[in-house]
Amino acid sequence: MKHKDYPEDSELVICTVTKVYPHCVFANLEEYHNKQGMIHISEISPGRIRNINDYVKVGKKIICKVLSVNLQKGHIDLSLRRVSEGQRREKAESIKRDQKVRKIIEFVAGQTKIDKTRLHDDIEKQIESQYDSMHDFFEDYVADESIMKIIKLPAKVKEVLCETIKQRIKPPVVDIEGEISLRTFASDGADVVKSMLVTADKIDEHVTIRYKGAGKYLAHITHDNYKDAEAIMDKVSSSIETSAKKKNVEFAFERVEKKGKKA
Repeated sequence: MKHKDYPEDSELVICTVTKVYPHCVFANLEEYHNKQGMIHISEISPGRIRNINDYVKVGKKIICKVLSVNLQKGHIDLSLRRVSEGQRREKAESIKRDQKVRKIIEFVAGQTKIDKTRLHDDIEKQIESQYDSMHDFFEDYVADESIMKIIKLPAKVKEVLCETIKQRIKPPVVDIEGEISLRTFASDGADVVKSMLVTADKIDEHVTIRYKGAGKYLAHITHDNYKDAEAIMDKVSSSIETSAKKKNVEFAFERVEKKGKKA
């Protein structure tokens, strides 16, 4: 879904590269009616860049961070290097969610012979005070059908909308893991480590910690929200790290890439 105005500073945006020069790149912001933004070579990637074409090519879709917007001149400065892998993954997931919403709205509008833009705006207006996105509302409806009462639509339109949502939206699942390394030479080291892990395991019901071998443990988190899963993982690693420092235990933590959301 396209936005109406300009993006805000620090916002993540999906762009299509249109021009590549030796010291800068121009790209169109797809969510903002293809307004043009510029990426200076220093914002392409950390370190020295010998050939800018090794990083971007015309037609390539990239996710950038908005550095600044000059409304008077219409200039938008972007950065590619300041987007972390986690942010890139989250934005890509957001785009997929928006596309799914668009397809649902288009299908319902086609089945009920009404204007799709009007249907989208009507629903959005009615839920905007309670939801950040229409996809969030649709997901909540799958879990609790009673929330549809906040939407006022013609009976036939609402009926088709409800059925379409149930067919096309599945509760999301996030599955992430982190490897914890603990090492101690204390005589009661085994008990100390066990106590630290038990405490961390109780931080949240979505956490499971199991022994991997050779002083390594695997923290596993299954959740229905990526941000919440990451926040819980941070709490788990921070809890163990804090305890490790107090108990003079060597600590290391590394994320294990597994799988993201499934829709």
